[in-house]
Amino acid sequence: MNKKRPVNLDIATIKLPITAYVSILHRVSGVFLFAGVAVLLWMLDASLDSQEGFNSIRDLAASPVCQIILWVVLAGLAYHMVMGIRHLIMDFGVGESLKGGQTGAKLALVVAIVLIVLAGVWVW
Repeated sequence: MNKKRPVNLDIATIKLPITAYVSILHRVSGVFLFAGVAVLLWMLDASLDSQEGFNSIRDLAASPVCQIILWVVLAGLAYHMVMGIRHLIMDFGVGESLKGGQTGAKLALVVAIVLIVLAGVWVW
């Protein structure tokens, strides 16, 4: 066994590259979407159930809390989709180098931010 391995990691001093942050957030957004899609499916089911259900979901969607929840779910969906497309492009061999990965991560982050802002404009 290696005796020189680190025994007390100070996580606050570890600096990760942008590709690591983007990848970690991609996984977190995927887990978040698992719950968020359940909320959206519940809203869809209630709105399609009856006219009263549709009216109640319409009224619920007009509340600021529900609009924030919708925006957060849509933001997670946009981020996860863009980063998924980035991974698909990398699967074709594009941007696999260190420089290419960093450029791809920055580009995908900009696209995700634009989509998140547009989702906010659409919700409000």
